[in-house]
Amino acid sequence: MAKTIRHRRGSGTTGRAAPEKLLELRRRLTDRDRAILELVWEHRVLTTHQIAATFFSAPNKARDRLLQLFRLDALERFQPWVPVGAAPFHWVIGPVGAQCLAAHRDTDLAGLGYRRTAVLRISHSKHLAHQVGVNDFFTRLHAHARHVPGARLEKWWPEHRCAQLWGDLACPDAYGRWSEPSREGDGPATIDFFLEHDTGSVSLAKVAAKLNGYEALAEATGISTPVLFWLPSSRREANLRRLLGTPPVPVATAVHTPTTSSPAAPIWLPAGGDGPRHPLIALATTPLRQPLPGTRETEDGRCP
Repeated sequence: MAKTIRHRRGSGTTGRAAPEKLLELRRRLTDRDRAILELVWEHRVLTTHQIAATFFSAPNKARDRLLQLFRLDALERFQPWVPVGAAPFHWVIGPVGAQCLAAHRDTDLAGLGYRRTAVLRISHSKHLAHQVGVNDFFTRLHAHARHVPGARLEKWWPEHRCAQLWGDLACPDAYGRWSEPSREGDGPATIDFFLEHDTGSVSLAKVAAKLNGYEALAEATGISTPVLFWLPSSRREANLRRLLGTPPVPVATAVHTPTTSSPAAPIWLPAGGDGPRHPLIALATTPLRQPLPGTRETEDGRCP
């Protein structure tokens, strides 16, 4: 089915913007706007709700600001076809937004890696729903952190960045680091984790086989990082857990639905046991886990 995409005249293959548009955006761009552009660029596509949950106190404020960024060509938007009702707007980086990010990093569009045709390809990709689902997991954590003092999503790395670091062994859908105030009052507790977002489109045997790569990564690094399987139904979760048994690396499962609470909530069930479900932070084996090789980096601004 057709999808609605809002195109701008004069935006060619590279999407180079007119100088006056770029100057206007620079004049009107706020720190929050730049953070939005960075997050959309890093994670390919975000919905209105996801951006609102991450950056705004009210949905109407998010819609108003996103509309202004759209009119400035900082962002572009499309609506996937759905059988009932209307899908929310999905936002991708626009040509002026890309030039602004490139200038901020002291490079050009080629150095940034921006091509408008490549950016818009996600609107027709069969992987769109999966990408939006992965991003929804992390934007829910951002929203949770906005309302819990001391909680923070410290890192959120997309699949392509994970592949650059660990792709020869394992390639998660995303890597994250989450911290919350310790209940014992001795500083924050922190957990590193890999996310496997399951949409039910592949066999459970293939899903379970992914642990082979994580086991190899743990052996190579000496660090057993929890793998979180985010599943679409309780039945699929139960079937996967039977396949996994007691896995060689830490694993926990949870079910995602439109009404699921924050991924930080007590919804996680460790594999190999039938005990109560735990909050995300409780899956850490120590108050402060050792970071994975490659994660000891200075924050570069790409993940707010």
